Amino acid sequence: MNDSELEQMQSFHWMMDMLQCVDVGIVVLDRTFKIKMWNGFMECHSGLLPSHVRDKTLFSVFPHISEPWFAQKAKPVFELQTRAFMTWEQRPHLFKFHNYRPITGNEPYMYQNITLAPLTSATGKTDHISLMVYDMTDIASGKKQLEAMQVSSEENQSQLDR
Repeated sequence: MNDSELEQMQSFHWMMDMLQCVDVGIVVLDRTFKIKMWNGFMECHSGLLPSHVRDKTLFSVFPHISEPWFAQKAKPVFELQTRAFMTWEQRPHLFKFHNYRPITGNEPYMYQNITLAPLTSATGKTDHISLMVYDMTDIASGKKQLEAMQVSSEENQSQLDR
């Protein structure tokens, strides 16, 4: 193996290590929604090993996810090679992961933002998409607390005005 090949192999290894360690869920799905990659974040929060979910459909592993709804969200990602987004305000979570900060957090489940992105091959075809899961629990909890405080403040002001 020459130096260039060794350097490419090391670079690939670093990227794979980074994908496993990043604090974002990363799932790669093919056109039939079979799971092709499942990173450490997903393993940690779901309790499911990559070997357990690989080559199973997303819907067989997570039956609560509506296949027609998800397919509609993914369609422009595959066909138009554009990103699609789901925010916690639209849908609190795609994956019902327990909140892993039970002492400091008030929420039973993780709030999530989701990004679907095309993974284009060297031939220009998009046969796979990545699904990225961002933990938004702290932000969602803070916003809910702020809204509750505003309602309470408005009620108190209303009582004072009487």
